Parts: sequence; structure tokens; C-alpha cells
Amino acid sequence: MAGNDWINSYLEAILDVGPGLDDARSSLLLRERGRFTPSRYFVEEVITGFDETDLHRSWVKAVATRSPQERNTRLENMCWRIWNLARQKKQHEEKEAQRLAKRRLEREKGRREATADMSEELSEGEKGDMVSDISATAGDASAHGESTKSRLPRISSVESMETWANQQKGKKLYLVLISLHGLIRGENMELGRDSDTGGQVKYVVELARALGSMPGVYRVDLLTRQVSSPDVDWSYGEPTEMLTPRSSEDLFDEMGESSGAYIVRIPFGPKDKYIPKELLWPHIPEFVDGALNHIIQMSNVLGEQIDGGKPVWPAAIHGHYADAGDATALLSGALNVPMLFTGHSLGRDKLEQLLKQGRLSKDEINSTYKIMRRIEGEELSLDASEIVITSTRQEIDEQWRLYDGFDPILERKLRARIKRNVSCYGRFMPRMVIIPPGMEFHHIVPHDGDMEEADGNDEHPASPDPPIWAEIMRFFTNPRKPMILALARPDPKKNITTLVKAFGECRPLRELANLTLIMGNRDGIDEMSSTNSSVLLSVLKLIDKYDLYGQVAYPKHHKQSDVPDIYRLAAKTKGVFINPAFIEPFGLTLIEAAAHGLPIVATKNGGPVDIHRVLDNGLLVDPHDQQSIANALLKLVADKHLWARCRQNGLKNIHLFSWLEHCRTYLSRIATFKPRHPQWQRSDDGGDNSEPESPNDSLRDIQDISLNLRFSLDGEKGGTGGNDNSLESDWNSVERRSKIENSILNWSKGISKDNRKIGSVEKAEQNSGKFPALRRRKFIVVIAVDFDDRKDMLEPTRKILESMEKERAEGSVGFILSTSLTISEIHSFLASGSFNPNDFDAFICNSGSDLYYPSLNPEDGPFVVDFYYHSHIEYRWGGEGLRKTLIRWAGSVTDKKSESNEQIVTPAEQLSTDYCYTFSVKKPAVVPPVRELRKVLRIQALRCHVVYCQNGTRMNVIPVLASRSQALRYLYVRWGIDLANMVVFVGESGDTDYEGLLGGLHKSVVLNGVSCGASNALHGNRSYPLSDVISFDSSNVVHAPKDYAESDVREALMKLGLLRE
Repeated sequence: MAGNDWINSYLEAILDVGPGLDDARSSLLLRERGRFTPSRYFVEEVITGFDETDLHRSWVKAVATRSPQERNTRLENMCWRIWNLARQKKQHEEKEAQRLAKRRLEREKGRREATADMSEELSEGEKGDMVSDISATAGDASAHGESTKSRLPRISSVESMETWANQQKGKKLYLVLISLHGLIRGENMELGRDSDTGGQVKYVVELARALGSMPGVYRVDLLTRQVSSPDVDWSYGEPTEMLTPRSSEDLFDEMGESSGAYIVRIPFGPKDKYIPKELLWPHIPEFVDGALNHIIQMSNVLGEQIDGGKPVWPAAIHGHYADAGDATALLSGALNVPMLFTGHSLGRDKLEQLLKQGRLSKDEINSTYKIMRRIEGEELSLDASEIVITSTRQEIDEQWRLYDGFDPILERKLRARIKRNVSCYGRFMPRMVIIPPGMEFHHIVPHDGDMEEADGNDEHPASPDPPIWAEIMRFFTNPRKPMILALARPDPKKNITTLVKAFGECRPLRELANLTLIMGNRDGIDEMSSTNSSVLLSVLKLIDKYDLYGQVAYPKHHKQSDVPDIYRLAAKTKGVFINPAFIEPFGLTLIEAAAHGLPIVATKNGGPVDIHRVLDNGLLVDPHDQQSIANALLKLVADKHLWARCRQNGLKNIHLFSWLEHCRTYLSRIATFKPRHPQWQRSDDGGDNSEPESPNDSLRDIQDISLNLRFSLDGEKGGTGGNDNSLESDWNSVERRSKIENSILNWSKGISKDNRKIGSVEKAEQNSGKFPALRRRKFIVVIAVDFDDRKDMLEPTRKILESMEKERAEGSVGFILSTSLTISEIHSFLASGSFNPNDFDAFICNSGSDLYYPSLNPEDGPFVVDFYYHSHIEYRWGGEGLRKTLIRWAGSVTDKKSESNEQIVTPAEQLSTDYCYTFSVKKPAVVPPVRELRKVLRIQALRCHVVYCQNGTRMNVIPVLASRSQALRYLYVRWGIDLANMVVFVGESGDTDYEGLLGGLHKSVVLNGVSCGASNALHGNRSYPLSDVISFDSSNVVHAPKDYAESDVREALMKLGLLRE
């Protein structure tokens, strides 16, 4: 209950009635005193403003009871329910106060520590109070006497737009948008079909369409879910749909074979079934793998068309809503391309509102809405995003500030340091940018006439009135009066009842104007939801109470195509549009109304403030102040000069909310990104399948190769050890450097010589890069079984290898070892089991922060590290600043129950590498869960991935977008290993990154009885259940029995279709 203040008011009103009860009765019966009735008070003062429909139903049943005694008993019970709600409200307020106080202390502590780590004193520039560029420039504009409308950049003329368009020529960007839930198609969108198919669907489709028409943009892909279900239209099962531009006048670069905007539907989740967004979470890894496949294919196709065969990687990937944000973060990491994010509706804000209502506990909310998984998806989006796009300042100040990963104060400090080119010590904060949603205005022709003039234009002088006009005007006694228009669903938050009261109690307003309420579509009130029906009933009762018949219209039906005609009718009568919602996140209807020439009256809470600042076409009101609403409406209706000025301002400035302006700002932001894309697409990578231009091509890149491929005898000492040393300091031995470079030189010569000898047909196989074995395999086996002791890994590893001895001999199967161990520990492990490094094609080490391959020349060492992988995952890696913070945190973690108060988390310097900080844990049960450490680091703007491994006895901290599952996607991106032909062996439990190994297109075999001793506390401490991450009924996951043998392993692979009998 929003605030729940009404409960106290109601209880006070009941107490004001006094006891006055029949002494013969012991019950606290309610009785009417004078003209005051508590039950009537409840209905008229409570239910009209708040969503308490269950209590309303109780009241309806009570007053309908004929027996006075039963009626009074029911009313008494209802009073006790309200008292209980008041008690719950008080408990919630106490908990909320404690939570906010704790959060405030955590934030202040995080800021202090972050500031202490950043050595320089803060300048005055870091003390500003604006977050986005729009607001940052507003102060300067005001200081120079400019209008506040200059806070938004604008295109003041067609000429300036053409100038900007000419600057974009030559660019051929590939953009990817992602929106997963709901039903998405380009035409005849079923908006309102369900809660998942709403405004977001329209927004992403129109954004993709508009971007595809912009100069400098070659192709836009909107990725969503493919739904082939009998419950929905067949069009949602089509793999691809082209979005045709709205106007032939849109600006285009030269068109190409694959240019334009497209909806691309990726199959994932249950086949032949349309499911709500809350059930999509376990299937997101499957979408990521499918989307990755599409993007790589499209990048290669576009490269052939426009860039001489070099892949054209996306300039940015833009996620919409938490589920797509989670997926986009993984895709951004797998491809190493920039990410944008738009939240649309935020989980923490919804959680706060639901908790305030007091109807559901936090566990019930999480079970119903998967709210904690959603919040984690949004936090990950903050970790990975270059820019977060919002519609209004309210979204930043009131919603994003609730998240651990965004602190407006710290963001300003970091931004000021970046502008001054001062180190932020590994701290990063996404940039919040306000870009209001766009609209199409070219088809709108504002009316200048009135009701006496014939509708139409010169081309159609006698066009008939739209049918919806007659449907509305039949309600009015005098349809020529100005129309006050409200367009909102009958939801308590929309505050329609207050509007009706304001209209009903203001006689001058009733005499001057009519009121039109477009409250959605309905067949019967009984068929509506309880919430909507209660609001509608309240509206009807108020109409009856104030005798507003002939002055208020409330049609039952209208089409989406009727909405522009409704705006036109209101403008034709010289009316006003009003949005009286208690809080309006943005207010798209205000922009639509302004585009049709309607002045506005809007709530002062939320997005309308930003809209009014730009358009200056109306008045803002307090939605709780009934008199203020009436006065604002009367002022606009009665003062024709004010009405004309507001109308003219709206029409003059409305272009600032066009899709053209939106996309121009959008593309300007993308242009500021530091280019990020896979770094190996050069002549030293054999994957380009092209002949060297000369025998010296391999030598030309030898310096780059020596920096990015390093042979190692002992792992960390071979190139990834030492947190503060540069590559040069790691290789200070001239003889050792010479030996390595000579080895690489000989190795490169051998590859280029082979390439010149073979024909073009065989070249795709042999020229698969420096490690062609990976590409020759028909399928890949990944051994990712986690243990407390690496000795326990020997038996499962041996069984898996021996179960496919025949395929190993044929070379059709390759093996990858994926663990939390360092490469030195893996070397020792291989030696202890008499394994040869060449038994494996790759080694994923340190929980996914390092990637090694077996050396091609054993004389130079057993392993070679892929430094391109490091450049792939280093995005937002905190480096030394992160290490210092972790050491400080480790020193604060002690066993408070122990008398010695000993430190239980200690740095393991000998196990740490440049991209993995390792800590030893003495008492895993005492260490805070992963989410608590992640929260501490996020509050300080440090982005990383924390993994508890080896049953909690070790903690690895690695880059935020690095993991063992992401390393497999990297192998796919670089070497073309088909994820569908990859099988991952895991135990029943494992490290805290275990969940990532069980989802996606790859197959998984769970070895029952293996790793079952792993502490459940490692996984039990997450803020959401494992079922929100893993699809347990996936056909890609099979189980091997306890005490499995080699035959059981083969049988599991046969079930997955990877082996035949």
C-alpha cells in the first residue's frame, strides 16, 4: 500500500465514532454516528486512491448482507484486517528504515574508501550535481540567460540535419538491438495482448526501424525470441522479418544486399510454447549462443559485401530490459564489443513498491516475479555497459540510484577525473544519458479549425468524421465545448478518480468544458481485473454523485488506430490533455498530444517535468492536490491566449522528440566509444583463409605475436604472473627473449610454408590458425569437474579420456580441461596422472581468466598462452586498485567467534596472475557469500567476477566478463568451434561459476556422485534459486550414474547424439 497512511486515517475515523455499542453485545460493532459512516468513508476516501480491492470486495459483501448482526460482524472483521495491515506497515517501515540506514552507511564507506584510493584531491568540477550531459550543460545555458529548452540538443533546421548527415557518409555501422520477451513484429503489433507485449515492444521496433534509415548505418538487427506456438500468430515463428521504413523521404546511404533493419528471431526456451518473461531466465544462455552464431555469420556476410572480406563487427549491442541486459552483457564479453542498456522498468523500484504494499513477502515476490534474478541482471548490465540510456531524470535520481553498481556522487567524481586525465584506480561507472523516446510526426497534421469548420484539408474537403468521434460525442449534451482528454488505463496509479472529483467540484470548469476518459477497452465490468473494475466503478459513482451526465464521456471500445483521431478531436474543440498520474516514468501520451496541438496539464512527479522543460506547452500540478488540478485546467480552457501560446510552443519544439533527433543523439553517443572488437583479425591469424602477400607477412607481425603468444614452462612465471610488472619486466632476460622469438619465428615460418604448399580446398582446414587441431575436431569434450583436491580429478579425467580412446586415435574428438587451477598446478596434475599436455587441445585456467594451448614445439615449453584472450576480457579490469581493495577487504574478514580473531582470508600471491587475484580461505563457512563481496566492490565502482572454488577454500577474482563458460564462447568466436558439438562434463556441484556450465547450446553430462561434497553454502547464499539460472528439464543435459564406468560415459554421449553405437 503506497504509504499506507490511509489505514491510520481510517482507524482514527473508526475511533472517532466512539464505542456507543449495545452493552449487551461484546463485539466491537460499527455503527453510524450522525452523517459519518466508517464503511462509506472507506469506499469514498480510501479505495478511490489506493489499490485495496480485496478489502473493497469485503465491504461490498458486508453492506449487501441483510442481517444487521452479520453485516456488523463482517465490518468488524474488516476493521481487524485493516488493523493488522497497519501493524504490518509499521513493521515494514521499521525494517525499511534499518535497511536504508545500512545502505547509506555502506555507500558512505564505499565512497570514502574509493576516494582514499584515488590519491588526488577532488576539484570543484567533481562537486557538480548533474549526471547526464543534458543537465550538465543546462547550468551553463541558464547562466547565459538562455532558455531551459537548450538542455536538450536540437536540430534547428533541415540544413543542419543535412550537414550532420553528410558527416556520416562513408560510415557503414552494424548495430544489434536485443529485446527478448513479448511478441514482436513490425506491423499490427498486438500491444496490450499481455503484460509482456506493451510499450517496450513498440519502442524497440520503431527504434530499429528509425536507426535502419539513418545515414551511416548499414544494418540493424533486432534480436528476439522465435515463438512457434499454436497460441500465437504464425508470423512470430518466422526467422527473419524486414522492417520497412515509414517514409520514403528517410535519409539513406547507398543500399546494399543485406542493408536495412530486420527482426531476427532466435529459437530458445521451450519449443512450441509462449512463456512469460519470468520463465525465460534459465534459457538466456541458449539465446546468447544462438545470437552469437547469428552475429558472427552476419559480420562475415557484411564483411564480404562492404569491407573487402574483413568481418564487420557490431559497433554496439543494445539490451532492453533486464533479461536482454543479462544476455547482452554476455554477448558483449564474448565479442568484445561495446554495450548499451535501457532498463525500461527496473526491478529494485518494483521490489520497493511491492514491499510497501505489504501484500506479499519478499520470498513471495521473488517467487512470483523472479525479482532477485532480474535485479542481478540489471546489476550485471551496469557492470558491462558503456552507456545506460534513460528517458527522464527521475529514472536516474529515483530508480538507478537504488543499485549497488551506480552511485551518482561517485559517478561525478570519476567523470571529473577522467576529463582531467587522472587515474581512477580501476574504478568504472556507466554513463547515464537521457534520450527521450522518439515518435513519428510526419503523418500528423495539427488542426487549426474548430467544431464549426468542416474537418479535412484541401485535398479531401468532404472527408467524413472518424467513427470514434461520434462514439465520444454521443455522451455530451454540448459537444462543441472544449474537451479535457485523459488517456490511461483504469489503474489506481493513474489517479483518474481525483481528476473526476476536480472536474465535478469545479462548477466554472464544468460549464466551460467536457471531460473525456479513454480508459482502455472493456466488454463488461465483471470481466475486468479486480483492480481495474474497482477504479471504473469509483469513476461511475463519482459521475453519479456530481451529476455529470452529458458532460463526461467514457467509451467502452477504441482501436489503436483511433488514438490519433481522439487527439485531433480534442484539439479541434480547443481542449486540453491531462496526465494526472501519481508518478509517470516518462509520459509518451504527453508528446503525442503535443504533436496534435494540444496543451497539457501533467503531474509534477517523474518524466513530465523533463517533457515540459523542453516543450513549455502547459502546466504541471501536484497530483494529490485536487484544487490545483481544477485550477490548471480552468486556466488553460478559459485563457485562449495562454492556450494558443502553449499549443504553438508544443508544435514548435516537438521535433526534439522525433525519432530523427533520438537516433542522431544515439549515434553521436556511439561515436564516442573506444572501438572494441576481436583483435586477432589480422594477417597473423590463419582464420582469414587468405594467402600471405609475401613470404615476409609472418615476420611483419612477429613483434605483435611475441607480445600475444608466449611459451611457458611454468605457467605464471611464463607470462601471466606478477600483478604490477609489465611484459618487458617479465622478460628481462635477453637470451630467453631471443629464444622465444626464434621459436615463434620458426613456428610462423612453418605455418606460412604449409599455407603456400596446400591448395585452396585444404587451406580452410590447415590454415585454421596457429592451433588447427581445434578446428579439425568433430566435437569437443570439456572436462570441468570441480574438486577440493586436484588428486580427486585424476579418476574422472582418465575415465573420460579412455571412454573415447577410439575417437581420440582418429582425431575426431578434442579435449579441453577447464578448472580453477593455475597452469602450474595443471602441469603438476598432468604429470601426476601420466597425462601428456598434447592429450588436450586447450586449458582454461584460473576460473576462466587464462587460456593456454599445448605448445607446437615441446622444446620451447609445454604450453602457450593466448594473450588475445586477455585483450578480450580485460574490459573494466580494476588492476592494482582492485587488488588493494581486495586485500583491505580480506583483512576485515575474521572469525568473530574465535578468541584469536584470526584472519581467515589471505592473499595467495604465488597463485595470482595479471587477470586473476587469488586468495586462500581457511574457514569457508565463515566467509561472506559471493553476493556480499560483489556488493562491496560494486559500491566502490569496481567491476569483477568473484568465484569461490575448491569447496570454498580458494577465491578467484577475475574480470567481470570472464568465466569458464565465456572462455568456451571465445573459442567459438576465434576458432569456429561449434558450440552445439561441444559437451561439458561436470559434477553434481562445483565452484560458484558452476551454473554457467550447464546452459547454452552445448551439451552437458552431470557425473552423479562426483563433487557432491562441495559445500551447499556456496550456492545457497545466492539471492535467487538455482532454478532461475539452470533449466533442469533441458534435453541438452544428461546424467551419468554413480560409480560410472567408461561405458556409462559413452552411453551419455550417445543420448546426446555425439556418438553412435
